[in-house]
Amino acid sequence: MSVIHNIGKTEKAEMYLKAILLLGYENPPVTVTKIAEFLGVSPASVSEMMKRMEANELVINTGTGIVLTETGLQEARKLVRRMRLAERLLSDILGLPLDQVYEEACRLEHAISDAVEERIAAVLGDPDTCPHGHPIPLAHGRVDCPLADSLADMQPGQSVAVVSLPERDPELLRYLDGVGIRPGVELTVEDVAPYNGPLFLIINNERQAVAREALEQVRVLPLN
Repeated sequence: MSVIHNIGKTEKAEMYLKAILLLGYENPPVTVTKIAEFLGVSPASVSEMMKRMEANELVINTGTGIVLTETGLQEARKLVRRMRLAERLLSDILGLPLDQVYEEACRLEHAISDAVEERIAAVLGDPDTCPHGHPIPLAHGRVDCPLADSLADMQPGQSVAVVSLPERDPELLRYLDGVGIRPGVELTVEDVAPYNGPLFLIINNERQAVAREALEQVRVLPLN
């Protein structure tokens, strides 16, 4: 007798787990509205799924937010690990542009087995971060890194190293790449225009005026 797998149902539950984990780091507390916006579904659909996931002991609704149980956290970390290893494979080995790797990796993550995951990690040298600079959880042990400071909050005269970029906005990634902002790049904030104006940055000895809104999700570590 053959075994029938409900792939669509499995992928749907996994996408909710991933959304809750990523929102928990990026924009806590996690709410039904934020999950709906993340996944592009209705709040009613999210509420229904949360009831099912809570019954399966994957999430807990604390009243102020939705959090993953230990079981839910393990499953979500495994999924994010596979997605970000797939991103590395697509970027480092296949040469896919940075603005395309997230969407393509999301298609692959559900089909990666334990054996393939281990092989991809070995081939890539077990990288610490995805191409956007976000941490790749270890199957055992590595703690997810807290968010660094926002580049939009830096002051004139500060030099910083870019840690990570927003991974889910292809248009913004293309814009940032065009002005030279990538993980690992060091830059200096020369000036900040008043009234929420642009930041003037020195990147590779060139002066760039970049909108503050475009820099809010660019995470950096101060060098001075």
